[in-house]
Amino acid sequence: MRDGYALVLVQPGDPDPDEAARAHGRSIWQPGAAFVDPASRLTGRFLEGRYEIGERIGEGGMAYVYRGMDQEQRRMVAVKVLSARLVADPEAVARLKREAELTMRLDHPNVCHLLALGSDRGLHYLVMPLLMGESLNTRLEIEGTLDPPQVVRILRDLAAGLQHAHDNGVLHRDLKPENVMLVPETAGERAIVMDFGLAKPTEVGDEVRKLTATGVVLGTPEFMSPEQIRGQPLDPRSDQYALALLAFELLTGKLPFQGGSSQETMLHRLSDPPQRLRELRSDAPPPLDEALARAMSRTPAERFEDMTTFAAALTDGAD
Repeated sequence: MRDGYALVLVQPGDPDPDEAARAHGRSIWQPGAAFVDPASRLTGRFLEGRYEIGERIGEGGMAYVYRGMDQEQRRMVAVKVLSARLVADPEAVARLKREAELTMRLDHPNVCHLLALGSDRGLHYLVMPLLMGESLNTRLEIEGTLDPPQVVRILRDLAAGLQHAHDNGVLHRDLKPENVMLVPETAGERAIVMDFGLAKPTEVGDEVRKLTATGVVLGTPEFMSPEQIRGQPLDPRSDQYALALLAFELLTGKLPFQGGSSQETMLHRLSDPPQRLRELRSDAPPPLDEALARAMSRTPAERFEDMTTFAAALTDGAD
């Protein structure tokens, strides 16, 4: 499974996290502690006696992902174990639990739903279906850009999954190519949205702190809507903005806002209009260009009413 997490090889001689944890008298990582995250070395172990942990297949700033076996259901699963850096913040854990419980209500073919949420000896984990395919990010790296009909097919799937989530009160908040899986099927492939509810912005005061403080905002700066950057209340149109950014990158290999850093890029998003699609992709249908420009409006009220309406405009633009 590839869901956007960079693979990091474990080298022989790496310290055992359990021994380090015992030496420090606890199992939770503390800032400045010189030992390996306990969540990073779980292969061959069991969580709550049910989930047998296999090889580590990926990791990111928030979690480690393992191939696992659900001994009770006798099926392969993906087990995402939260990093101890995140677990060290009780409020973050409580927020993620609330989000995960809400996400488990989702049931849609274009959504990777959660199967279980649990904790074992200080480790907090999520269980998901093990999807066999490639991430949209991998596809983009291989092909560079995608043609409009292919992009629209992908976006139609993603919009359907996101609309289902929005109808159930769930916002994604971190939509990007790494969080989309392409799963082969008999009639082609299906795009599936991953990692719902795991990137809610931390509610802090002023905009400057959000732009400069490390770890304050959970998410990917390049794909955040202006209101998310500002820390304002979010609604489904924030996900629509991110989906439009994703579409622009799939079609051009670039994002419509450029800057020397993530912070500079975010600042441009707060004050400048996005680059138009047809400036970089002259073969793009004009209606598709118009749809993306509208979905990337700085003001949410100027965007499409919902994902279904947005998807219809994209489809009209490519057909």
